Amino acid sequence: MAHEPVHDVDPGDFTMLGATPTEGGVNFALFSAHAERVELCLFDADGRKETRILLPEYTHEIWHGHIPGLKPGVLYGYRVHGPYEPENGHRFNPNKLLLDPYAREIVGEVNWGQTTFAYDLESEEKDLSFNDTDSAPDMPKCRVVDAADFSEKDTRPGTPWSRTIFYEAHVNGMTRLHPAIPEELRGTFEGLAEREIVQYVKSLGVSSIELLPVHYFPDDPHLLDKGLRNYWGYNTIGFFAPASRYYGPRGLAGFRDMVRSFHDAGIEVILDVVYNHTAEGNELGPTLSFKGIDNFSYYRTMPGEPRYYINDTGTGNTVNTSHPRVLQMITDSLRYWAEVMNVDGFRFDLGTILGREPEGFDQRGGFFDAVGQDPVLSRLKLIGEPWDIGPGGYQVGGFPPGWSEWNDKYRDTMRDYWKDEDGMARDFAARILGSGDIYDFRGRRPWASVNFVTAHDGFTLNDLVSYNDKHNEANGEDNQDGHDHNRSFNYGAEGPTDDAGINMVRERQKRNFLATLLFSHGVPMLLAGDEFGRSQMGNNNGYCQDSEVSWFHWQGLPDSATELREFTGRLIALRQSQPLLRRESWRNGIAITWLNPTGGEQTDEHWDDEGSTTLGLRLSCDELVDEEGWNDVLFLFNPHDGQVIFHLPPVGTGWVLELTTSNPAVEAADLSQAEDYPLEPRSLALLRPK
Repeated sequence: MAHEPVHDVDPGDFTMLGATPTEGGVNFALFSAHAERVELCLFDADGRKETRILLPEYTHEIWHGHIPGLKPGVLYGYRVHGPYEPENGHRFNPNKLLLDPYAREIVGEVNWGQTTFAYDLESEEKDLSFNDTDSAPDMPKCRVVDAADFSEKDTRPGTPWSRTIFYEAHVNGMTRLHPAIPEELRGTFEGLAEREIVQYVKSLGVSSIELLPVHYFPDDPHLLDKGLRNYWGYNTIGFFAPASRYYGPRGLAGFRDMVRSFHDAGIEVILDVVYNHTAEGNELGPTLSFKGIDNFSYYRTMPGEPRYYINDTGTGNTVNTSHPRVLQMITDSLRYWAEVMNVDGFRFDLGTILGREPEGFDQRGGFFDAVGQDPVLSRLKLIGEPWDIGPGGYQVGGFPPGWSEWNDKYRDTMRDYWKDEDGMARDFAARILGSGDIYDFRGRRPWASVNFVTAHDGFTLNDLVSYNDKHNEANGEDNQDGHDHNRSFNYGAEGPTDDAGINMVRERQKRNFLATLLFSHGVPMLLAGDEFGRSQMGNNNGYCQDSEVSWFHWQGLPDSATELREFTGRLIALRQSQPLLRRESWRNGIAITWLNPTGGEQTDEHWDDEGSTTLGLRLSCDELVDEEGWNDVLFLFNPHDGQVIFHLPPVGTGWVLELTTSNPAVEAADLSQAEDYPLEPRSLALLRPK
């Protein structure tokens, strides 16, 4: 190992954070406000032979240098010198090889053990002790990447919010078992880009595929010890680097190819991103990057006790977005994925964290202001998960204009309504019309509400109507993990059953949820696989199940799966073709009338009757009259297990039954001679004028 420079080192440019190829070499720049010196570590192709070079310059708290003659492809990392004073928030340990926060590519995996921790795991002093073993042999390495190799532009679909339908998917889960995908491409970005996957997504009619985290993340050691893996990926350690576990033969270029393939099909790519915490955990966690570069700047620490971390995320640490360089790193990362990788938007995990300042959540906080004024980021689709576990962390409706939010109130209301809980009428009415009680402020639009019934976290749609309780035994936590209050119902048997009556009800309930979701105002989000009844066998916390529990089973599906997929496609096509079903504004001239089964309008007395949850909703708008669009529709909702006779309001030459969840084969049935409609148990009906 060489400790003296074997390369010439120029001062370089402090404004080019990360490793940036130039015409004559590579520029390296690393932010650390409290370091005493920084060593750049260059490695041979095997990642074993190491050359250390002191970065010669320190400007505006950035250490920097330029290495002439160096080419893209070289492997590197950092060793950062400074005080090891955990009680003061400083955890410098130059024995630990550190990943560059701006690394465009990370090669290899963490080999967990004593070396990856800055303290002695066996010491009674725990993190106050010091560990001088070298972590380089057990650490992945950064690779210098020329972004110009991946920046060829394609045409963004630019789907309007009013026509947006998210499809939440997993790179590995969708492709691992697909028979048409070559074996070497299964579980990869390139596999997801295969024509069979892209055309399948396109055939559904959704506008945007939303991918679970694809930033580089390690597998947690406690999962590896159990023979499990971090499947979802919510444990980022590289905010600019794709997860190499999803690489195919083309490596990093495969991600860009995937985006282009979806764009060519008119489908947007949305990334689920995790900027709220990192994989380094709390004071007893490993030292992989930020903790050893400048712990006190990158993380929020306890006031007066900086040894300990503020844990508003529940994962051990919280990224300090109040620091300008940390905020810059996040916005630089977002711009990289938008401008170089050309993705169309982001869903922010535990998004409330990003709006936290020292005094608490602030929708005028630095992160929101920075994104809101940014000419690139402000034009993208920005979706916040508006909660964390910190004080005041539940912020549904609290994000600023320009943002959409996951609306868990929609999820809970729809589950309770179709489970036939009493007292749900008022809340159901608000949710189905876009949750204006939450979002109709400051010029926000109905698309501020991202509506969902299911997501990656929790039961799938099939399991929501098949299990009363979670069944997470495969996770190795004695079924203690995951949500306990799922608002689910099994209709007579726990899990799969041969009972035809139970299965009939379950299939109808799936159609009810899907129809309600896709006919609600706001932006629907469909969990991938729900359209054909994918099951996780009652596991409602598949975060560690990189297995057949979470993978899509494309073969051997029952007829009911095909029928449900076709029904879902029909719902999406109706939504996309009819403006009344995808309201764009709160004030676009749509007349809204709520009806009760007698045919009269809902009164306060009806709304206050807790058992009166059979409802009719009429939407009409003269301005929507054209050759194809409807200007009048009637929805009928019956969550009860008995038939309800609904008196139909008069309209022109009568009504046509366009669709009913009680019989998906029905289409455009003439009801012009009928004054009453027998609304079947647990069903939804959509009627339009003849």
